[in-house]
Amino acid sequence: MTVRFNALAPGEDAAAVRAAIDRVVASGWFILGPEVEAFEAEFAAACGARHAVGVGSGTDAITLPLRALDIGPGDEVITSPLSAAYSALAIMMAGARPVFADIDPQRLTIDPDTIAAAITPRTRAILPVHLYGQAADMAAIERIASRHNIAIVEDACQAHLATSDGRPVGTVGVAGAFSFYPTKNLGALGDGGAIVTNDSALAARLRRLRNGGQTTRYHHEEPGANSRLDEMQAAILRARLPHLRGWTKRRREIARRYRDGLTGTAVSVPPEFDAGHVYHLFPVLTSERAGLQAHLADRGVETLIHYPIAIPQQPALRDTSPAMCPVAARVCAEVLSLPIYPALSDEAVTAVVEAVATFRS
Repeated sequence: MTVRFNALAPGEDAAAVRAAIDRVVASGWFILGPEVEAFEAEFAAACGARHAVGVGSGTDAITLPLRALDIGPGDEVITSPLSAAYSALAIMMAGARPVFADIDPQRLTIDPDTIAAAITPRTRAILPVHLYGQAADMAAIERIASRHNIAIVEDACQAHLATSDGRPVGTVGVAGAFSFYPTKNLGALGDGGAIVTNDSALAARLRRLRNGGQTTRYHHEEPGANSRLDEMQAAILRARLPHLRGWTKRRREIARRYRDGLTGTAVSVPPEFDAGHVYHLFPVLTSERAGLQAHLADRGVETLIHYPIAIPQQPALRDTSPAMCPVAARVCAEVLSLPIYPALSDEAVTAVVEAVATFRS
């Protein structure tokens, strides 16, 4: 059996996706129209937020709230060293400096104790990353942010419908960023993102900033961006959103099968700290990663590494004088992602477990 790492083509949602595409083509309206407005309302409701603002990418969904909070040159934003580099690049796009606080070695999200140690007079915000679908320790992060009067902007790009102690991620801080990159739990057939917030004034400014800072057509009140979720992707996302809860349930079922089956094997599985985990990815840790990955490939199991290089070690971040984060660096040397997606069969999950179980270093 060959077990693919992911399957991105529409499946049970194919007819609805095709109908959505045809509807947009027939309408002749492709940018900031009724599909975007409807999706924003539907996604906000799904996230338990008052507002959602569709933007061009998950990266922009991080950058624009920082800009809307007037965070920029001379300011610092504390974030995780273990994530896609876009988390930190988005901070730099706002003109601020990313400051890295190391991760909790078990949860693999930013460690609140290291956040507290990284705060300086220039700190304006904390950007926790809800990594792999598991929420960061938001209760502890909230206490720190409140004590120092700094904002929280959540990177929820991998955490659609996840919760933290029962609260929807993205709604704990002042804003939450989501990505609809095709591999995400709710993926478009292209790029896209959204910002959720309960702050009406912030939502209004975000709508202005995403559209060149315009208040009305050709009247630009402030320098904005060109970052608009297009009608086609919004319609596709509307077609897929009703499936998201079922897809999330399936991801959790697969994760439980992995957790049960991988006990006693050569890998360690990061604990589930919150029942709201949505399993965007299923990482395991091993000091013999190269050997395990080759072993699995020989048995037809595709795997990927999320992520092979800690963000502070990326050459693109060199000029930010990044703090080294040893826990994140160790995890980057050991982490390996196993296949997990709603269309993955029980038979395939069993094949993955058996392939891991037969590995000997």
